[in-house]
Amino acid sequence: MNLIPTEIPEVLIFEPKVFGDDRGFFMESYNAKTFAQLTGLAVDFVQDNHSKSRHGVLRGLHYQLPPKAQGKLVRVVSGEVFDVAVDIRKSSPTFGKWVGVFLSAENKKQFWMPAGFAHGFVTLSDTAEFLYKTTEYYTPEMERCIRWDDPDIRIEWPFHFSPQVSEKDENGSPMINAELFS
Repeated sequence: MNLIPTEIPEVLIFEPKVFGDDRGFFMESYNAKTFAQLTGLAVDFVQDNHSKSRHGVLRGLHYQLPPKAQGKLVRVVSGEVFDVAVDIRKSSPTFGKWVGVFLSAENKKQFWMPAGFAHGFVTLSDTAEFLYKTTEYYTPEMERCIRWDDPDIRIEWPFHFSPQVSEKDENGSPMINAELFS
C-alpha cells in the first residue's frame, strides 16, 4: 500500500498494490495493521456502505456531529467519481479548505478523511458504485449537510453540467450557518 499525502495532512490517499495478469487482478483493499502503520491511527471501522449513482449525481457535503462523528475510508469499485473532503474544524489551520481526488475502479485509489470533514462526490462515469467504511454508525439526528456549491468553500468540481442532487442536499446549509466542529 502506497500512502499519498494531500494538502490537508489528516486527509490521505491510499494506492494499493495490485497484482494482475491476463486472468485478472488481486489486491488487499484493507488491512488494519497496514493502515495503522501508515497513518499512526488505530481506527475501528463499524459500518460498511455501498451506493450506486448515475452520471451527474452529486452527493454531499455530508457529515455527522460529535459524539457520532464519522471518519471515512472510501473507494470506487465500478466507474469513476470526483471525491471531496472539506475541513470543517474551526480550530484547524486548514479550516474551510478542501481536497479532491478522482477515484475509479481503474485506479483503485482510496481516500481517508477523519471525523471533522464534510464529504461529497460527483459521478463522472455512466454509473459508479461507491464503497465506504465508517468509524461510527449512521445516526440520522446527527447528520448535517453543507451545500455542495458553497461560495465560501469554492470547490472546483470537474464538470460543466447541472448535477442531480437530492432535496436534502439542495437544501444544505451554507458553511457560514452550519453546525461545525470546534
